[in-house]
Amino acid sequence: MELSGKVSLVSGSSRGIGRASALALADAGSDIVVNYLSNVDAAEQVVEQVKKRGRRAIAVQADVSKRDEVNAMVDRAQAELGPVQILVNNAGITRDRSFMKLSVEHWHEVLLVNLDGAFNLTGKLLPLMVEMKWGRVINMSSIVAQMGNFGQINYAVAKGGLLAFTKTLAREVAKKGVTVNAIAPGFIDTDMTAAVPEETLNLVRQLTPIGRLGTADEVAVAVRFLAHPSASFITGEVIKVNGGMYM
Repeated sequence: MELSGKVSLVSGSSRGIGRASALALADAGSDIVVNYLSNVDAAEQVVEQVKKRGRRAIAVQADVSKRDEVNAMVDRAQAELGPVQILVNNAGITRDRSFMKLSVEHWHEVLLVNLDGAFNLTGKLLPLMVEMKWGRVINMSSIVAQMGNFGQINYAVAKGGLLAFTKTLAREVAKKGVTVNAIAPGFIDTDMTAAVPEETLNLVRQLTPIGRLGTADEVAVAVRFLAHPSASFITGEVIKVNGGMYM
């Protein structure tokens, strides 16, 4: 129970990688703030799973792209559970189109959720982490940020921005007891990839040395590792969880 006494906030944690990350942190002893946008039933199911592990948990609705909603969520979470010292910036969306067909609205929508969302949450929580001289910021990037992908220029730019955000912020707070790291998953078996045509997924499997899609639990292992107190000398790092697709 290496994270006993800590509170973690995982954005977009009602399903997929966020859900798996929340449960992995709960397994390590952390209490959990489950953030969701619209699916309250799924969020409450995660809360129940956390409670079955003997940890405290609450579900809080907030659109991470809106600073006032983020501030209200964090204020409620800290009033009920205590100071949040572990933040997983996981919430993300896709609006896939080739560049020539991409609307201005879809460009901004993806950047607002995937990049501004991390800015809003980190900006709210970082001062307290610095004050307590202990904190973990874990940003969920993507293999797409590292190698690009047809039809995902908005997503790639947002996730690439998260990598720059990670490395720069890590330098700024390294001496203050706060580490900032990123995880770059490859193609993971989630609701997001469920919408991808099967022939495309077969090609992905062929291009992945391990020969399959990853699982959300395999990404969550990296989240738990970076949150561990013993990971205090790891900062500004990007952990690839992609089955060898990009090295």
